[in-house]
Amino acid sequence: MPKPTTLLLFNYDWDDIATRRLRAQWPSVHSGFDLFTFPSNARLAWFDVERFVGLCALKAKLLGARAVMSNHEQFGALCAALIAEKMGWPGTPVNAILACQHKLYARKVLQRVAPEANLKFERLPARYGEPIPNGLAYPCFVKPVKAAFSVLAKTVHNQAELQAHTRFGPWELWVIRHLVEPFERIIQKRLPQAGTAHSLMLEEAVNARQYNLDGYVWQGEVQPLGVVDEVMYPNTQAFMRFEYPSRLPARVQRRAADVAQRFLDAIGFTHGLFNMEFFYCEQSDRLTVIEFNPRMASQFSDLYQRVDGINLHEIAFALAHGQNPAMLTKDAPTAGAAASFVYRLFDPALRATFPDSQARQQFAQAFPDALYFEFPKDGKQIERDFKWLQSYRYGIVHLGGQTSSDLRQRCEQASHLLGWPAPYAGEAWEWMNTPHPKGSELFGPEPVSKAT
Repeated sequence: MPKPTTLLLFNYDWDDIATRRLRAQWPSVHSGFDLFTFPSNARLAWFDVERFVGLCALKAKLLGARAVMSNHEQFGALCAALIAEKMGWPGTPVNAILACQHKLYARKVLQRVAPEANLKFERLPARYGEPIPNGLAYPCFVKPVKAAFSVLAKTVHNQAELQAHTRFGPWELWVIRHLVEPFERIIQKRLPQAGTAHSLMLEEAVNARQYNLDGYVWQGEVQPLGVVDEVMYPNTQAFMRFEYPSRLPARVQRRAADVAQRFLDAIGFTHGLFNMEFFYCEQSDRLTVIEFNPRMASQFSDLYQRVDGINLHEIAFALAHGQNPAMLTKDAPTAGAAASFVYRLFDPALRATFPDSQARQQFAQAFPDALYFEFPKDGKQIERDFKWLQSYRYGIVHLGGQTSSDLRQRCEQASHLLGWPAPYAGEAWEWMNTPHPKGSELFGPEPVSKAT
């Protein structure tokens, strides 16, 4: 029997795919806009959280919705919490969302409840455009107090690098302010002790492997779901692939869950999905938190579905309707290992080539279980990606395999069909550092016609 209707906010990409598949069991309606597609993202110019929440509440009443959910970091998670509060529906407490998303405030809470898992941190003592003061310790990691998708996050090694990284043109400043201001207005009303979000912050630079703990909180208790390994392109801070299940020892995974429980208790996070990104260094046995996100890591939902037979989006629906996710049935796993493979360029002069219709058809026939995304952008958009992210992500592929070695073989075959270098250290690094003889700025990965 179908469940009551759910209002979905900012439901795109992985969320759109997953919720469409579940629509028969969990009917839904949608509200919000796509931050990455024009003209939809033009709504950023006048977006106001409280006005949006009011309109969504009215829409929910008219359409008979009985719950709300969102896995959108920039606006959706906060708006969903405000709507749930307004309508008296199950949801994550608003102040818990704010405490997670204000990265500087989250560090202060973590210092109080789990100092062994914290990093050294401080607010950058300069506003946008002001000179960088002397006396800061380098190297350090700089990032916005409120942001998403690793935007403007970078390790800098000296004052000159930090100065160059924080110089913004008028258009960049407009985008930054309009991304942060909706959050700023709410946090000044609801959690003013956190301070302004219109700022950058500095953190201790760490050289260790990265991981992601996924879980949910039900009646105040953390329920871990698993850990995903986050593998970087060599000598960069750019994600190359996300692998599940993790190779991290179970004892370290339990430590991560314990840190999460202490932090989430402290901020009053009593209900909802979350993910905690963290470093772990084998040599020092040190676990340190990168950040908490008060939502599902949507990109990983498909990985858990393949390996464990659990659907993170169905868990999100259940929580939105006040149902215990532990009561959901599991599907039969289809893989022993799964990964989200990320294809990037690190030379701003190059342009990625995309497979033609014939190559896409060959790919779909060879890998019917795959998820495939491509991200074509114009020159200005790519230039902004390099300024904010230090690379250009042009594609993502999800695959499963019987084992990790089988998964790698399938990825290499799939990448060959697409004409892209496989996201494994050897192939990707060799391609990144090989001169491209044609010398054209439009020359990208090997053309699809060379695939067999």
